[in-house]
Amino acid sequence: MSNELHWSRRERQIMDILHARKGVTAAEIRAAMPDAPGYSAVRALLRILEDKGHVKHRQEGPRYVYVPRASRARASRSALKRLVATFFQGSVTEAVAALLDSPDTKLSDADLDKLRGMIKQAEKEGR
Repeated sequence: MSNELHWSRRERQIMDILHARKGVTAAEIRAAMPDAPGYSAVRALLRILEDKGHVKHRQEGPRYVYVPRASRARASRSALKRLVATFFQGSVTEAVAALLDSPDTKLSDADLDKLRGMIKQAEKEGR
């Protein structure tokens, strides 16, 4: 699943729909897309995503039902690694600092405790 951040806008929309709804048809995907392209364009995009190894399908009667090959968690980890490498020169510290510097970031005491615990665990593991 190496090309996740190389998805087109439409491919990303489709993957988001597939991760949100397990097992959907091309028609259902098209209905969920903003400013959706034609049905044949959606089918072509699904074929491209399948060729790239991101999507698989099963046949249910006359229809194909599509699902993502990787879990949302696995895909998001891969995308996050790529984001950190691309925009923060691989620095997790800079990426976290950018998130914490945002006025939109609101952390509860529980969030802070969880982060402290994760940092301690990373230290224990030598990361």
